[in-house]
Formats: sequence, C-alpha cells, structure tokens
Amino acid sequence: MNWDDAYSNSAFIPGGDSFPARWTEAAARFRDQAQARLDQPYGPGAREVYDLFLPTGTPHGTVIFIHGGYWLAFDKSSWSHLAAGPLAHGWAVAMPSYTLCPEARIGEIVRQIGREATVIAAKTDGEIRLAGHSAGGHLATRLCCADSLFEGPVAKVLSISGLHDLRPLLETSMNTELRLDAAEAVAESPALRMPRGGTRLTAWAGADERPEFIRQTALLANIWTGVGVETTQVIAPGRHHFDVIDDLAEPDSPMVAELLGD
Repeated sequence: MNWDDAYSNSAFIPGGDSFPARWTEAAARFRDQAQARLDQPYGPGAREVYDLFLPTGTPHGTVIFIHGGYWLAFDKSSWSHLAAGPLAHGWAVAMPSYTLCPEARIGEIVRQIGREATVIAAKTDGEIRLAGHSAGGHLATRLCCADSLFEGPVAKVLSISGLHDLRPLLETSMNTELRLDAAEAVAESPALRMPRGGTRLTAWAGADERPEFIRQTALLANIWTGVGVETTQVIAPGRHHFDVIDDLAEPDSPMVAELLGD
C-alpha cells in the first residue's frame, strides 16, 4: 500500500490547488456581513483563539466547527462561510484555530480543542453540537471519547471525512512533521477509544473521495455502533474531499439538517 497516495487529495481533484484561495475569499466576504466576535481567546497560545458567529435573536445552541488540513495547515479564517447554514436556523457557530504540527503534537492539539470547547460551553446557553472536516473530524470525535479533556454534554457530533484511526499515518511522509509514534497514534485514535455514553455520531464522506476516507468513515460508524453509540453513516453522491463541506453553508442542505436535527 502506498500510504502517501492513499491520503493525497489535491492530486485527485480537478483544480484541487485552487480550493484554498476560494475558501479564503468566500470566508472573508462572509465575515464582512456577519454578526461576529472575532479572535476570542480560549488559551495562552497565539493560535488559541476562536471566531463566534451569532444569529439574529437568542441562539438555540452552539455548533463548534473544527477545520482540517492534516493538523498541518489552515486556521479558522478560511471557513467562516460554512457558518451560514446553522446560523440561518438560529444556531451560533464557533470556529477555533489551534497550534499546528510540528510545533505541537496531535495530542497537544486534542487538549487545546478540549479547552476551547470547555470555554465555549461555559459561555453558551443551549446545546453544543460538534462538526469537523478531515483532521477536524478527528478532533471533533476525539472530544466525544470517554477520556477527553472536555466533559461537557454534546448533543451530536458530525465528522466529515474524518480520520479516526491514525495508525496508517505512521507510514506517510507527512509524519516527519506530525511526529506521531505508535503509542500516540493509538492513544489519539477515536476508533480505538471508548466514546462517552449518550454520544450521537454522524460519519459523513463524499462518494468521490479517496477510498481511505470512505473506509475511515465506515470504520468509526461500525466500531462505535458496537459500543452503544447511535450512529448514522452518509456517503454523499458526487462529492469529493474538498467540496463535501460546501453543504454546511446551505441552510436547506441534508448535511445541516443532519447536524441540527433530533
């Protein structure tokens, strides 16, 4: 198995290199017209900040969206537009940045996001719902494990193209910067941890993704079903790794309905 190829996305998506600039532009346009509290601190680090987008009126609760980028790239400012779907239904949306590898190890990032969720939950009335894409899907589901730093209640977690078993990444060239070892790969893999009781999981991926992302999506839904989690698995037709998240920006999309519905 060529693990670098298995986890490569841009090379297999037409125009893949153009997506980051498109995301950044769409996010900036959205922030210009949104009701937002930007760069709110949740910890001492330079990247331990989050943006909070507020709906009209009192929020029903808060969606925390955690960005991807293989724990190596991006920050909160590329994804603001994805708040549009939940906002239209009266939900606040919090989007954190976090320290990237190799400056931080993945276990440290997990603890940072735990602190962020704790801060948000303390300031929020109503439910907390988690969503994350790719590495963010890993971080969102890791928060729902029984040994998570975050102990607040989560009504639902939506992992979009999430990475739930980190062991294959030990064999990739990106591990030079991730600095995973076998013990950390096991310790930080949601598929190898016990989830908290009451967790409700939706594992979502695009049908046109690399096979590894579809496998990782099915893996967590399968394993967590076996330990009592209410799970739903969705493979979205015609979606690849870079456009599978677009539906978060659409108020009437099936993805937003799944995230916010009972």
